[in-house]
Amino acid sequence: MNSTVKTVAKPRRQRRRVAVDGPRPVDVHVGLRLRQRRTLLGISQEKLGAAVDLTFQQIQKYERGANRVSASRLFEFSRILDVTISYFFDQMPDQVADSHLIEQPGLADKIQENIERDPLVRRETLELVRAYYKIADPKVRKRIYELVKAVGGSGK
Repeated sequence: MNSTVKTVAKPRRQRRRVAVDGPRPVDVHVGLRLRQRRTLLGISQEKLGAAVDLTFQQIQKYERGANRVSASRLFEFSRILDVTISYFFDQMPDQVADSHLIEQPGLADKIQENIERDPLVRRETLELVRAYYKIADPKVRKRIYELVKAVGGSGK
């Protein structure tokens, strides 16, 4: 007696794809903090990349928020840059922290242009701060501070 058993294949559930219009705000913030700390320490993208076995292009993608930083990679960066992991999330604006809660058609994230840029993370600002703290003489540093305040119009 030859019995044939027919099995009915269950239809596969389709994975739902999320449309993303650009980098996610939290990823951009983490990338900005990564760039800020790297620049303050005077570490190039190449040097940081070599320390974690990546190319400088990958570091650029992390810093722009184009690619997400995994937990293990964030741990490596925190060790190399001598900061806590929470450093990467510090000073995150509420609108960025809550951005994943905003309902949008297709679950798309905010477009990158909508993300407010902090002038304190600009390369020029970071290099200025780094150069300022390289001045060994505290009196000279104080005079430069006073000069910048006076030129900037905030001579309070």
